[in-house]
Amino acid sequence: MAPDFSEADIPFLVERNTKYPEQVWYILTVFLLVVGFFQWGSFLHSKFARREHHESDDEMATTNGLHRNFSLRRIPLAFINFYRVVAFRWTFEIGKTYTLNMAEVFVTLSYIALLLAYSFINTTSVGGQKLDIVYWSNRVGVLAASQFTLVTALGTKNNLVSLVTGISYDRLNYIHRMMARTCFMLLVIHVAGQIAAFPFFQSALNEAWLRLGMTAMTAFSILIIVSLRPIRTGAYEVFFYTHFFGVLIFLLGGYYHTSSVNKSFWIWPSFVLWGLDRFIRVVRLVVFNHSYFGFKSGSGTMDAVTELLSETVVRLRLHRPPHFHWAPGQTAYLIMPSVSTLPFEAHPFTIASFDSSLLSTATAEDQSTSQVLGSSAPFWKELVFLINVREGFTKNLKEVAARNGTVKVFVDGPYGPAPDLGSYDTTVLVAGGSGVSHTLPVLLNIIERVRQGKSSCRRVVFIWSIRGASHVQWIEEALVKAVQLASPSLTVSIRIFITGSPSTTQSDLSGEDVSTLSSSTEKKGTSEPIVTKIESFSSPLLLLRGVKMEFGRPDLDALLKEEVNMASGRMSVSVCGSQGIARTVRNALRFPVSGPSSILSGGPSVTLHVESFGYA
Repeated sequence: MAPDFSEADIPFLVERNTKYPEQVWYILTVFLLVVGFFQWGSFLHSKFARREHHESDDEMATTNGLHRNFSLRRIPLAFINFYRVVAFRWTFEIGKTYTLNMAEVFVTLSYIALLLAYSFINTTSVGGQKLDIVYWSNRVGVLAASQFTLVTALGTKNNLVSLVTGISYDRLNYIHRMMARTCFMLLVIHVAGQIAAFPFFQSALNEAWLRLGMTAMTAFSILIIVSLRPIRTGAYEVFFYTHFFGVLIFLLGGYYHTSSVNKSFWIWPSFVLWGLDRFIRVVRLVVFNHSYFGFKSGSGTMDAVTELLSETVVRLRLHRPPHFHWAPGQTAYLIMPSVSTLPFEAHPFTIASFDSSLLSTATAEDQSTSQVLGSSAPFWKELVFLINVREGFTKNLKEVAARNGTVKVFVDGPYGPAPDLGSYDTTVLVAGGSGVSHTLPVLLNIIERVRQGKSSCRRVVFIWSIRGASHVQWIEEALVKAVQLASPSLTVSIRIFITGSPSTTQSDLSGEDVSTLSSSTEKKGTSEPIVTKIESFSSPLLLLRGVKMEFGRPDLDALLKEEVNMASGRMSVSVCGSQGIARTVRNALRFPVSGPSSILSGGPSVTLHVESFGYA
């Protein structure tokens, strides 16, 4: 033991090791309640907001967006947009892999500072030794242990934190990882301090409480390594099972280790929360897949049909259970025992179809038109998933889809938030490749709600970037039906950009009917655009007003700024795609586009929703 530590220090050590973790919890609880207050307040405001119909110059812009008057009454709105830009669109990037917005950076630094401050304050011993190692080496361990319940809660799909804050579990997943890594840092300090402070450390290795603590630390170290993004995304199955068993070993070891100092009460609630989450998920599995469990005749009604749409995308379709309902943008976890390496692997995918009766309520004129163009019923009547092919599970699924095989699927969901865009005047939807799984149902929902008089949206822009023209066929019928059913009061603009080379697309589509697409490619050394004609592509989309298809990558910066200049009132931008697409959209909606000067001058208040590719 440290030479300056005496029996007189023990009461202070015990008291502070008890009070300080409690105070940290008080601070975190207040923070979560404040976040929940603003989140739920924003949700309720968006839910019940009704567009005010007036022609005040400071609130409404003219159609071309050029005549806007400055108004100080818009200062609160300008402040809100300033906060949105700084907190969520300014980013801190580490290479091309890691991107954190400023809100995440602030929460991370604040949390680390909070725990470190409580670890090292009042660590002067009775004998006058500042930063006494016995004080802080014990306290950091207790502080880390006190956070395990919250870390566990943030890692579950059904958790109280989401209910309090109104933030979905997938968006809290970064906080889960950040807090776990911060606790790991504290435990490293704890282990190092204990080894340095206590000469009898090595002789105590034969004692169960210490050996279990070291076992827990070893498991935690492995968890930290496999949770790194390159491993988590490149070898998801390895991460999944290592995480499952590693957490179990860590919590059990940590529980028995802390029992020796009567601090296990910080850890046992983790088992309760984990068990509750698993119980809820099992109940949902049984309810939504009851035909597999013998509760209803017709076993196998949840079998799914697979289609290989391209070398990188598989479409999965299964009959929608009548009791299963979801909202646009939500995800479901799919379990396919015959495809996964081990049974009951759960993989998250966005539901690409729309839970609606839109087709059945369409007018007779709408229905007669749709009979010519074909039925898009699967996107209304079935559960549809567009799955991006990678390694492991999705690679195995691709092999099944290559032979148009069927697979047994257990569905767990739905999960995640559903964007409420009913009070927005303008909505822009941006997707790349299979990211259309998120934006397509949102588009269909907007069109239905405008038809029903439940949305004030006047313009919706659908931007989709794909590699080949044939990929349009993934959702072609649904898009055609959407445009046909759109209310006259709603302007629908569909912009499809084909990033593959024209020659590749032409070869891929040989044998189709004749049509033309324009290319945005510029001739080398000049600014003259090249118009490329494809003599072998036909799509009903090209016959509809407001639909444009062209070659080249979309200039998202120019497109979004153009929409902002045209818009007035409230504007929503939703993006689902690669990190590159999300980064471009964030950059386009920073200052001055969404700055205070634009808002004060009558510009639209812009809300951004980002849904990036990746495993949960």
